[in-house]
Amino acid sequence: MAKSPLIVFDLDGTLVDTAPDLIGALNYVLQREGLPLVPMASARNMIGAGARKLIERGFELDGRAITTTDIDRLTGDFIAYYTDHIADHSRPFESLFDTLDELSSGGFRFAVCTNKLEGLSRLLLEKLEMTSRFDAICGADTFGVSKPDPAILRQTIVRAGGEVSLSIMVGDSGPDVGVARRAGVPVIGVTFGYTDIPVAELKPDRIVSHMQALPQAVADLATHFGTK
Repeated sequence: MAKSPLIVFDLDGTLVDTAPDLIGALNYVLQREGLPLVPMASARNMIGAGARKLIERGFELDGRAITTTDIDRLTGDFIAYYTDHIADHSRPFESLFDTLDELSSGGFRFAVCTNKLEGLSRLLLEKLEMTSRFDAICGADTFGVSKPDPAILRQTIVRAGGEVSLSIMVGDSGPDVGVARRAGVPVIGVTFGYTDIPVAELKPDRIVSHMQALPQAVADLATHFGTK
């Protein structure tokens, strides 16, 4: 039996607007260290490389250096606080559920490939009642590698029961486009996520500015494996 086509989504900034709670956790850590709070508007594009990098960037904004030991300690504090507040304000992007329903009715299945820790990813999706929609939810610690290493995407596809030749990646930033290119998977970029480089400059195969445009972009790319 032929396998169903698979759409692999990034999580933060692609499926869910997690910035409010991530920056809330960052500001909790910064405030404890006597650093100024980071405004939400300027902090959104700091997200996407994991908690450690987010903390580093928070210190850099104030011109402060940070040691590896301090990063380890603060990352633990960040994760503990974030775990308790992971879905206080985070919400799926507009029209996500309707879009997934439409794609599912067209024969597509879904997976998540994120640089967020798997446990945190599952916790967030459970609280938003989204877990059952995905055949695999894989994070930076699932296989011991992070995007843009192609192994994380390829193994996510395998875990979801898919095939690389029947898969499409959807993401908002450089690691998403990079992992797709390295794994040989077509990629759709969304403009509403978190990236310090405009997604158009990353040259994904298609760009969408709203979830409602995703099914057509998927259909365009799916023609290469004979799926509409």
